[in-house]
Amino acid sequence: MCLNCRVKAGANTRELGAGVILLVLLVGCIACSSGERRESYLNVQATVDAAVGATQGAREDSVATIDASVNAPMRSVFTVEPADTFTPPDHVTPLGSPAPGVVGCALFPADNVWNTPIDTLPIDSNSDAYIATIGADIYLHPDFGSGTWEGSQIGIPYVVVPGSQPKVPVTFDYYDESDPGPYPIPRDAPIEGGSDSDGDRHILIVDRDNCSLYELFYAFPQSNGSWRAGSGAIFDLHSNVLRQAGWTSADAAGLPILPGLVRFEEVAVGEIRHSLRFTAPQTRQEYVWPARHFASTLPEDQYPPLGQRFRLRDDFDTSGFSPEVQVILLALKEFGMILADNGAPWFITGVPDERWDNDTLIQELSQVHGSDFEAVDVFSLMVDPDSGRVKASE
Repeated sequence: MCLNCRVKAGANTRELGAGVILLVLLVGCIACSSGERRESYLNVQATVDAAVGATQGAREDSVATIDASVNAPMRSVFTVEPADTFTPPDHVTPLGSPAPGVVGCALFPADNVWNTPIDTLPIDSNSDAYIATIGADIYLHPDFGSGTWEGSQIGIPYVVVPGSQPKVPVTFDYYDESDPGPYPIPRDAPIEGGSDSDGDRHILIVDRDNCSLYELFYAFPQSNGSWRAGSGAIFDLHSNVLRQAGWTSADAAGLPILPGLVRFEEVAVGEIRHSLRFTAPQTRQEYVWPARHFASTLPEDQYPPLGQRFRLRDDFDTSGFSPEVQVILLALKEFGMILADNGAPWFITGVPDERWDNDTLIQELSQVHGSDFEAVDVFSLMVDPDSGRVKASE
């Protein structure tokens, strides 16, 4: 694949050949040497700093639960069928527990690396360097929420379609690393950032009858009913097979996006049983299992490779947080998060939903800093470099 600069809004870049990431705290832009495009992302510093003091005091008085919001109607501008619900366990999730799912389809098998706890695995030898490079003092930020930002929903939406959904052709800019399709894209498929966005424009589609996942990056409808996209990938949700080595997907790391998103349905039932997706501003010219693709020209070891797993340290005290945020933090301890793209530091991604409380998410997650994480060595889990299946526990 060529290393021309590919720009993605939300401070995410697909490829940074001659590109340079300019980052100032949480206000940044991505600039290509060609000068074709610059994209700024959300500045939440002032809002968070003003609210942090109030949040710290409010935590002690918090007795709120999210039971009422579980039954509240979803008020998104697109229709998404509710995901399967699960009974929260009273113990650490054992390997082989049922995989998280969407409308009857598991998001990959239970023994897939996305769905495997990593809380007991060893710390990566480069952990301190990775944390320092991403930003030890920079706080965790939810790249999802309710309402809109500059007219667009906050997060990456997805849509569920039946197996009978008509498929349409898609023309790809990166055709040599894209699955040709066709793709079952509804006419009103939700696009990340909205129909007028010049950002990432991801489209995520779940075929509920065949349990297939279709994902597109930078997708635009065409007048003849077809679509044009930067890249696209099709995943069999029953399979652990990874993409071809060196191939991208709708995400820079060549991984699926949907399995790593925070979804309100999971938080509402009290448990997230999979790794989360996150971004960092500078990554290495290398990828590690289960990733399949890199998006950098930086060779130095202090830069984390795409696919690198991180987890919240076990000694981080989550007791003072709201129930919703505790679910996210406990998932970050047990399942961690996978570095999937270049972008803003410590941004975790999720699905937009009107039931999210933006103030709670931003204010409380701002209490979690890069220094509270550690990089994890997951290679003891690998059975085959071309498979996401993990070794059975002994």
